[in-house]
This record gives sequence, structure tokens and C-alpha cells, in this order.
Amino acid sequence: MDNIKYAIEGILFAAGEPVKASKLAVVLDTDIEKINAAVDELKAEYNEQHRGFNIIDIMEGYQICSRPEYYTYIQEILGEQRKQPLSNAAMEALAIIAYKQPITRGQIEHIRGVNSDGCVNRLYERGLIEEKGRLDAPGRPILYVTTENFLRCFGLTNPKDLPPLDLSSLNLETAQGEQLEISNPEDREEE
Repeated sequence: MDNIKYAIEGILFAAGEPVKASKLAVVLDTDIEKINAAVDELKAEYNEQHRGFNIIDIMEGYQICSRPEYYTYIQEILGEQRKQPLSNAAMEALAIIAYKQPITRGQIEHIRGVNSDGCVNRLYERGLIEEKGRLDAPGRPILYVTTENFLRCFGLTNPKDLPPLDLSSLNLETAQGEQLEISNPEDREEE
């Protein structure tokens, strides 16, 4: 098991991005259960030894990341400028995209009630959303979905891990008197 475990560690370190467990299993000529067990052992070692990095689960795979508690030190050493946080409007648009994906810019604007071009562009530039095809409708508008970067930033394994919405306190009626439909991620069909 040790050889597989350390091979996984090397692969994840070198990849710098999420690697699917199924791909690790193929490359290492083993099954996914052994991959998952080896990753669990690595995670336990990293926690016991208080290592500066950990392995996160993301989209049926894994990625090595630095621990959040060391972010300020890493940022200081790398000399990165602190990024501006997202505005409330951008966070609102991101939440709509996360819960309704795939969704068009027009649908986002319909739910928000205001133009969302700037918000969507900023989210796209930051790599939190991406284009995922076009809607089969007049004008063929672009469909947006969240990215793996979004999942990493919010500590999620996949979009279905979003917390359920409590819609009981919201009045979702528009000015025209129509009721808006917002569904929970659990309500979406398997893709």
C-alpha cells in the first residue's frame, strides 16, 4: 500500500490540479477502493504530522492544497497582492449560478431583477464560473456553471454539497406577480 500511497502523493503534487480517483486507479493499476484507502492514509498522516498541506476531495478526485491557516504566510512569501473580495452583487449572482446551473445571463438577471453583466464577467475572470454550452433557444444564449476553482474556494466536493436553501422566509414573487422557481441542488437530476 505504501508504494501506491506515495505514488499518489507524487502525482497529486506534480499535477497541481484535481486528479480523478478513477484515473489514478488506471495509472497505478489498482482499484478505486485502494486509491481511496491510500488517500485516507495520506490525509491522516498529514493531520498527525501537522503538515503545511492537505488533500482535498474535489469532483470524484483529489488535489494537494496548502492548509488555509498558512495562507497569510504563503501570500507574504509569494508577494501576491491581496485580491479584492467579491461584491455582494457578485456573491448573489454566484449563488444563483451555483444553485440553478446551468443558467443563462438572462435568467440570472430575471432572478436578480437587475443587469448582471459586470457580476458575471467578474466571476468568469476569477475562474469561479465557466461557459458550458448554449441554450437551444433564440439567440442561443451561453449557459454558465460553477468551476472546480469555485468548489476549492468554498470547500465543496461537488455542487450537490451546497447547503439546502431555506426559502420559507423569502417572498419570491416578482413585480408582475409571477412566482420564481428556485430549486435545491438535490432536486436536480443526475447528470
